[in-house]
Order: sequence, then C-alpha cells, then structure tokens
Amino acid sequence: MKLPFDHTRRRRVYLMRHAEAAYIGADGKRALDSRVVALTERGRAEAAAMSALLKDVPFDRAICSGLARTLETAKWVLNDRKIPLEIIPALEEIRGGDAIARAEISPPDFAYAMFRAGDPNARFAGGESFVEFAARVDAAFEAVVAATNWECLLMVCHGGVNRAILTELTGAGLKAFGTFEQDSCCLNIIDVDCNLDTGKVERWILRAVNATAEDPIKSTRRLLTLEGMAKRFADELDQAKRRP
Repeated sequence: MKLPFDHTRRRRVYLMRHAEAAYIGADGKRALDSRVVALTERGRAEAAAMSALLKDVPFDRAICSGLARTLETAKWVLNDRKIPLEIIPALEEIRGGDAIARAEISPPDFAYAMFRAGDPNARFAGGESFVEFAARVDAAFEAVVAATNWECLLMVCHGGVNRAILTELTGAGLKAFGTFEQDSCCLNIIDVDCNLDTGKVERWILRAVNATAEDPIKSTRRLLTLEGMAKRFADELDQAKRRP
C-alpha cells in the first residue's frame, strides 16, 4: 500500500519458523542428518493450524530455505495457492560442527548457545560462527526486500535465521540473539516501508513476534526450543549408558 504522509509503500513479510521436526526418531535416537528430517505428527498439526490462521492472507511470493522441514511447512501453509515456492539456500539454519565437535558440547552449552552469540568468537555447536551466519542471512534477506515484485511475502525459515533477521532490523545486534525465542511453527509479522523511487528502506515495523496458532498464550511452551532439544539429547545419552 502507498502511504499517505511520505513517498513510500508498505509491504508485509510473514516470517515463520518451520514446524516441529523429527530430530529424535521413534526409537529415541538422534537423527543422523538434520538437513533431511521431516515434520513430526505434532509439527504437521502445528502447520495445519497456521495454515488455517493464514488462509485469507494474499501471499504473492513464497520463500523457504530448501531444507526438508521448511519445504514441508511452507507447503502446508500455502495449501492450494498457486504460488511457486522459491528456495534460497543462504537462509539455511546455522550449521553446527561435525559429529565429534557436536559430541563435545555439553547439554547446558547447547541449550543456551544462542545467548552467547554476541561473543565475536562464538560458534554454534563447534561449527559456523554467529558473525558469519548473521552476515549471510542478512545479505540474503536484504536481497529479498530489494526485489520489487512482491507485496505480501511468506518466508519459512529457521529459529536462528529468524533471530538474525529480527536482531538486525531492530538494531539489537547479536547480543540480543537469545532474547528472540522462536517456537516451532511460530510467526513474525514485519512491515517494511520503502521509498517508491529508490527502493530504500525507510522504516521497519514489527507487528508480531513468535506468535503460535495452536497455543497463542504459550501455556504448553515453557522450555526454550534448544532447552527441549538438549534435554532429549541428554536423556538419549543417559538411556544409552544404562543399556546392557
């Protein structure tokens, strides 16, 4: 929409995190490759609830990272809309280290890794640095916003990706990375005002942050996402030690 008080137009971004994914299998073991995990039964229910909530939103562009869990979530939300789903690999989640590096990370260090993102030398699970990660995500998001071929955009990404975007547009920086919790299948609504002639971003407006369709008051969500994952990983290790 064109705004009444200056030479700008307002566009809207519906920025989602993928629904709950099967990082832990039915056998209690951790998935070997998180890049290919599908949604859980609960995740599909979350995606269906968000699809119903957004059923009347007139999306004219849709993007995901291309990892399986974002593809599946985006298809649920788009439902029968005839919109091509674009893949932008630069929006993939922050990458942890190899199996050896990950195994050396203690559950508490994993659970609260996002709160150490402001340390210039911090890396996620022995892998990608938060500084490098934020740079690739911010560059990709900037390119998306610079495109003039959309008014209402769906982006289905990841918790870390969304945090990078939110901390950048609010000016909070990586020190605030852990503050922006992103529950599974959550929604952030962002308006961006751009100059009609130059395309320059004049204003960002946050309309909603970490909204969940099936549990809007967070009554069932007390643990952070990484706390829950760390607890499951710790339980898995504990059970493995007890096996004969």
